[in-house]
Amino acid sequence: MTQDTTRLRRFIADETDGCCDADVEARLDELESFTGGIPDDYATDLDALKTLGNETRYRITRLLAAAEDELCVCEITPSFDVSESAVSHALSDLTDAGLLSRRKEGTWRYYRTTARAERVVAALDATRGENE
Repeated sequence: MTQDTTRLRRFIADETDGCCDADVEARLDELESFTGGIPDDYATDLDALKTLGNETRYRITRLLAAAEDELCVCEITPSFDVSESAVSHALSDLTDAGLLSRRKEGTWRYYRTTARAERVVAALDATRGENE
């Protein structure tokens, strides 16, 4: 695919009072080097973020993170003003995204946050209210 560098060329010219092909190529190479910071398995990151993008799933994650221990689904459901089915579906989505772990004992299912969910929640808490 051929890149349209017209705008980039104008930007470099405005910033440096001139621009040549070598300047554009150098900047493109520099920008390409930044993509090395994108992990190859970024799809799991997107899944986790998309999953937390729903209020019920986000609040369930927060509830379980605050509990610091596993909770039975029967303890989780009363905390939310949604159907049991919606809570069950949310728990399944969170588990599939690697944010919760599930354990079954008899007829009861227990959930807890994973280390990844705890780190995501901690990162959100640490950056809340920052104006960058």
